[in-house]
Amino acid sequence: MIEDARVLRAEFVPHELEHRDGEVTHLSQVLEPVTRGEPAGPAIITGPSGVGKTCVARYTVEQLREQHLDVASQYVNCWQNYSRFRALYRVLEGLGKTVDIHRQSTPHDELLERLRRYDGPPCVVVLDEADQLESADVLYDLHALSTVSLVLIANREADLFAGADDRLRSRLRGSERIGFDRYGIDELTSILQARARWGLTADAVTPDQLRDIADAAAGDARVAISILRNAARRAQRTTAATITDEIVAEAVPAGRSAVHRRTLDTLTPHQRAVYEIVEDAGRIDPSTLYRRYREAVDDPKTDRTVRNYLGKMVQYDLLVAEGTSRDRTYRVVEPAADEG
Repeated sequence: MIEDARVLRAEFVPHELEHRDGEVTHLSQVLEPVTRGEPAGPAIITGPSGVGKTCVARYTVEQLREQHLDVASQYVNCWQNYSRFRALYRVLEGLGKTVDIHRQSTPHDELLERLRRYDGPPCVVVLDEADQLESADVLYDLHALSTVSLVLIANREADLFAGADDRLRSRLRGSERIGFDRYGIDELTSILQARARWGLTADAVTPDQLRDIADAAAGDARVAISILRNAARRAQRTTAATITDEIVAEAVPAGRSAVHRRTLDTLTPHQRAVYEIVEDAGRIDPSTLYRRYREAVDDPKTDRTVRNYLGKMVQYDLLVAEGTSRDRTYRVVEPAADEG
């Protein structure tokens, strides 16, 4: 049943992208100066989760590197590397400049000095989930380097600049904006057909079943691929030659639940604390939430940062916001009980 499990992972970057030609072309044009040894202006990629932002960025940068030898790159997931130190360290790691750096004792200034001394080929740095950075100073640090070209990925530009001062806003005002919309059912079906063709045995799943999966995913490619992966695993466990309609029906809630669980696992400690307060309360208003959060953690973040956390978790379907801004409450999204 499963011939290549890699292509059934959401993070897999295919050799050919489906339905994102315009976005690939736009980003390629933004990064074109790098091919001449010149820095490119920053690119800001925005859109809902599961619409291909990360895939397009990684695909485009990889195509650039395949066509031009003198281009370096580094991808940084800022949800995992959210501190200033971690983000700068990951950039240096991609440049091979971290051999004698001690994570516990090396100061930020030393990391920055090494980046300033870098004299290799121009480097494209992709900061994914850039709105998760604890300090916007990282954006200023990297933007100031003549050898670095930035690609910033976030759900919403407003969240990306929430903690930025006027100096940084001014520097990034001229960035190229590339917006992504949700996939339609036809587009998601086409993406799933390609994944099934590369990763599954011939005729393992029907076009109608793929369309049902696309419909259930509501425009989110992460969820669609997760459902397909879950269905294929279920069929393989039962030694079935094909994926049945019954298996698809079971895989829909299980696939959604798997995405929910993986997203929960990516939360930072402070975000997790906020989530657990909402979970324990069942339903909670912002004022009560802020108060309980400040009581629960050492060195609490500002209310504005907590609001950003809440917005992010709503965007990733971990929380539901109900009511208007004056009487808003939050509750957790309950994942499907059956995770397959």
